[in-house]
Amino acid sequence: MATTGQGPHGPLAGVRVVELAGIGPGPFAAMLLADLGADVVRVDRPGGSVLGIDPAFDLTNRNKRSVLVDLKAEGGAGHVLDLAERADVLIEGYRPGVAERLGVGPDACLARNPRLVYGRMTGWGQDGPLAERAGHDIGYIALSGTLSMIGGPGGPPTVPANLVGDYAGGSLYLAVGVLAALQHARTPQGTGQVVDAAVVDGAAHLATMIHGMLAAGSWQDRRGTNLLDGGCPFYGCYATSDGHYMAVGALEPRFYAEFAERLGLGDEAPDRDDPGRWEDLRARVAERFSARTRAEWTEVFEGTDACVAPVLSLREAPHHPHLAARSTYVDHGGLIQPAPAPRFSATPSSVRTGPALPGADTEAVAAEWDLPGLPTTGKDTTG
Repeated sequence: MATTGQGPHGPLAGVRVVELAGIGPGPFAAMLLADLGADVVRVDRPGGSVLGIDPAFDLTNRNKRSVLVDLKAEGGAGHVLDLAERADVLIEGYRPGVAERLGVGPDACLARNPRLVYGRMTGWGQDGPLAERAGHDIGYIALSGTLSMIGGPGGPPTVPANLVGDYAGGSLYLAVGVLAALQHARTPQGTGQVVDAAVVDGAAHLATMIHGMLAAGSWQDRRGTNLLDGGCPFYGCYATSDGHYMAVGALEPRFYAEFAERLGLGDEAPDRDDPGRWEDLRARVAERFSARTRAEWTEVFEGTDACVAPVLSLREAPHHPHLAARSTYVDHGGLIQPAPAPRFSATPSSVRTGPALPGADTEAVAAEWDLPGLPTTGKDTTG
């Protein structure tokens, strides 16, 4: 596991981003940009952590800097507009209309900086019947149809933490949208624009391939019955004798042949190409896996093309030899965390700083961004 510190700044070095403090997908998208080298200044509100945990442990604020601005106080909006005037990107995650009421909406910001990329992160989007409603990850992926695919047959859908909605359907799409709009803004005739990133849109978009398979008749609109959703006995997870699990993804015939041989299925095993025998095959595979521990099965499949891997916990994953060799996880300031991704050959990125503490960087940002009017009250101590 690598230990990182000050290092190369990545391909977005020189890009300035203003992030209006929020929770969920907005901060994670801003972290992605910060990991890639952008100078991300988070505008925190007085009164402590928005997330509700000690800010020193909020890893989504790594590689950022923080200033304190009370947007509801006199002059608060003006300070944000001053930042926006000097920035390339602004990210906010309020409900539709809130930024406008606070005086920092797209029209106000673009009037000060016509080339600004204004990224808006919401669950339901900026318009539509549900735009004004509250919501969370689970509701967005439920409505998009994505949640209906996850889980076993005959039971309720399985909640995939907030990874599929907030971070895959939200943060990643916001980051891609912002970078695409930034590229446009930097062309000779380019202008700034608003990026409307909605979790429900991104979660729906993630299932594009599945919709194609559904239209072709090769996907059933019932979870736990298809090739990639756990319905297939050679694409799923099985318990070992010590209560752990092994993940199997032996889809291709040549990979399945090696899997079957090393698992010891035997010639009497049901035909994998007969869906009518899949439950029998699943029972046979489960029986075999239950005979040994996870460590023993890991050794059996180590170095093979059987497409079998141990299911590791969050604390176990950083110590896997492959992830350790690639420095997929890093230790910065005693906090083990995923390293920035993806990787770049000419402009490598790194974890440069720990989580930004609210208000800790106000003076430095005021000086570097030439903002003499920015309140330099120092670090917030009210949380």
